[in-house]
Formats: sequence, C-alpha cells, structure tokens
Amino acid sequence: MRTPVTIIGAGLGGLTLARVLHVHGIPVTVYEAESSPSARMQGGMLDIHDYNGQLAVQAAGLMDEFHAIVLEGRQAMRVLDRDGTVLLDQPDDGTGGRPEVQRGELRHILLDSLPAGTVRWGHKASGTRALGEGRCEVTFADGTTVVTSLLVGADGAWSRVRPLLSTATPEYTGTSFVETYLFDADTRHPAAAKAVGGGSMIAPSPGKEIFAHRESGDTLHTYVALSQPQDWFAAIDFTDAAAATARIAAEFEGWAPELTALITDGDTAPVLRPHYALPFGHRWDRVPGVTLLGDAAHLAAPNGEGANLAMLDGAELGKALPTHPDDIEAALTEYEQAMFPRSAEVAAFEGAGVHRIDSDDNTAHGLMAAVLSQVSPGRNMH
Repeated sequence: MRTPVTIIGAGLGGLTLARVLHVHGIPVTVYEAESSPSARMQGGMLDIHDYNGQLAVQAAGLMDEFHAIVLEGRQAMRVLDRDGTVLLDQPDDGTGGRPEVQRGELRHILLDSLPAGTVRWGHKASGTRALGEGRCEVTFADGTTVVTSLLVGADGAWSRVRPLLSTATPEYTGTSFVETYLFDADTRHPAAAKAVGGGSMIAPSPGKEIFAHRESGDTLHTYVALSQPQDWFAAIDFTDAAAATARIAAEFEGWAPELTALITDGDTAPVLRPHYALPFGHRWDRVPGVTLLGDAAHLAAPNGEGANLAMLDGAELGKALPTHPDDIEAALTEYEQAMFPRSAEVAAFEGAGVHRIDSDDNTAHGLMAAVLSQVSPGRNMH
C-alpha cells in the first residue's frame, strides 16, 4: 500500500492504528490537538481485556511492554452497601483476564513505539471536507490544511471527521460522573482506603453510585455517578470546590462515612464528566477514503469497553489495510462490516447492565447481580 494514512487524534485508538500500520511498513501521520504528550493528565486506570484490548496490544507487538506496566492486584473488586456492609469481596488471584494499567503509561508505550515525528502535536482539527475521488481536506485551528486520500477520524466524541460520514451527534445519556482523587490514602484516608481495598470498589444504589479504584502511588480515584438532568448539574458552581463537593455529598446523606469520605475528603477539586452517546447501532454508508474508530464511531456511556474497543478498532483497521494493498475501499469495507456489529453488541449488553443498576431492585442480591453483569464504568472513562 503506497497511500499515506492520515489519522486525526492521538488517543489510544489512533496510536494503535499508527503502530500497527508502522509494523506493516505503511507511512502514517497523526495530527493531535494537544500541544505535547504531557499537555494534560491522561485519565485513570484501564482494565485491558483479553478478548479485545489485549488482542490490539498483540497486533502492535507490544505485549512485553504492556506486561511491564500492569498493576498487580488491581483486579480485586469489592461491592459495598450504602451502610458499608460488604456484599462482595472478590480478590485478585492472578487468573483474571482484565489486568489494570494506567492510561498514561499505555499511551506512552504506544508513542515510544512510533518513529519520531509521526505525531504532529498542536494540530486541532476544526473542519473537514470531501474533495472528490476519495480525497479529503482537513483544516486546523491555525488555518493550515492537509489533503489526504485516506483519512481516519480517531478524534473522539466530538469528532470533526464524523460529519463526512454521518449527521449523528452525541446526546446526553442522563447520567454524569463527578470525579476526584485521594492521595496517600492508606495514611491520610485510612477508612476510605480500607473500604476500597486493593482494587476497585462499587457502592451502587438506584440513580446514584460511588466507584473508586486504587491506582498507582497509593492514590484512590473516585467517580460519583448521578442520574440527573444537565440543568441539575448546571445549578452547581464547580468553580467553588467546597460548595460543589458539599452539594454532591448531600446526595449521599446517611451513607457510611468511609464511603462519603471518598467525596468529601478529595484532594482535588471535583470535576464534572457528563456522559454522551451516539445513537445505538450508529453506522454509515461507505464514503471513499474516510472512516472512523473508537468514540468517533460508536461513543457510548462509560461501560468498561471504550478504550478496549478503540484499540481493537485501530488494530483491525491496521491489519485490513495491508491485506488489501491495492484496494483501500475493500479494506475499509471489511473493517467497517466487522466494527459495526462488534460495537453494537457491546453497547446492547452493557446498556442492559446499567438499566438493572438503576432499577428499583435494591436487595443485596440484585445489586451484586447488576454489578457482576458489567465492568466498573469508571475504568474506561476518558
């Protein structure tokens, strides 16, 4: 294949695609809005699954590097009732297929595996247009442009490439996270640290839940999930950290103090993360020379699969293109025909799990059944 590939977005999906193409000797350029690899914090932990995310890592030839960053013991999971009663305490016996890594470290491995200059930092796409005959033009915020015969939108929820293929736009799902961190947890926040345990902790309740993960460096990462309309959150001044914390904590009045401490004792200001999703089963008709992967293609509410699916998308597209070196359209068709049902199947299964947690079944059995039907949504949050 002689056509260089242009990727918009240096997230995990776009970088996986770039790496797999590099392994196959296909030239690629990635344009990324962020100014540098360290321009912002790259989110929390990810559980990389043996049935999708790890397959992508294998295709990228980076399994040794991946194993080196796995956080041991983090597959442990606890489920607590709102009064602190332990409903489930599942240890990490080393046999689970979802090892945990820090998102930033995984991204670093992918970046280090690419030739210098592959990623063009500080290039925020502002628009795209079709030029005909499979060629597309991308315009960046600084006014510069690039023309390509193979454009891949790996640019997330608010993709600037998606309008070339689809009129769909993300819509609010009715649920948001409020996110915070507790540092040096074992010494400074011992009750909360004990409640969370060595891996992840979930305290579910209809319409509201507390999730927490033990990350590297004795850090607890908390996600408070609330099913509220956007207007409800808009009434909270998140620029006033103390007031915002108090308002969120008020929703958990009467809960065990070791659980509410995950909100009230946060060492960082609370950050609002509203959840958006594309229409279920989102797909498009084949358009020459352009496709999407990850959230740009199938954005869903956090369900534990987002980063894994994005990486698998990148790997599968990266394998399809060299398989059809003289027929880009055949490669894109093959990729999309597998990607559409794969992402829809995950969204359907995970959506059913979330519905059960939001239902009125508040018994210990119902809560555990709901939790065990899904992975903690916070893990692939960003």
